[in-house]
Amino acid sequence: MLDTKNAGALIRRAPYKNKRGDKMFDIHGPAKLESLLAPAARVADENGAAVNVRDYIGIPKVILDSAIGTGTTPTLDVKLQDSADGSTGWTDITGAVFTQVTDAAAALEAIGLKVDEVKEYIRAVVTITGTGPSFTFSVHLAGRKQVAT
Repeated sequence: MLDTKNAGALIRRAPYKNKRGDKMFDIHGPAKLESLLAPAARVADENGAAVNVRDYIGIPKVILDSAIGTGTTPTLDVKLQDSADGSTGWTDITGAVFTQVTDAAAALEAIGLKVDEVKEYIRAVVTITGTGPSFTFSVHLAGRKQVAT
């Protein structure tokens, strides 16, 4: 599963110019890691937790970390959705779909999220199919949040 102690290594430190106003932001603090779906074995469809992405800067990564599936012809599909309020009006984010996981190979995949192009909240949506399917996986958001200086 994802190594949360070394999550800072996932994010490159680079200068950032704020386009939202005159405030300057410190991006050299530690990376933030938020769970959309905590590590667990899952056997059914599920919607992950709503996570507010408005304060993230740059292009944070949404990471799927999955073991191979068990059961007969198991498939795991994970996509991202966004919402203005985190509870209603969820819509698919164009292009934010992970490669399908099966019983053939594990997966570790990241999708860059352009926070200026999505609504305030995101969540992961999971679809599991097959006969007696089970997948052990997690979905996390890793990135840096802006901090007023």
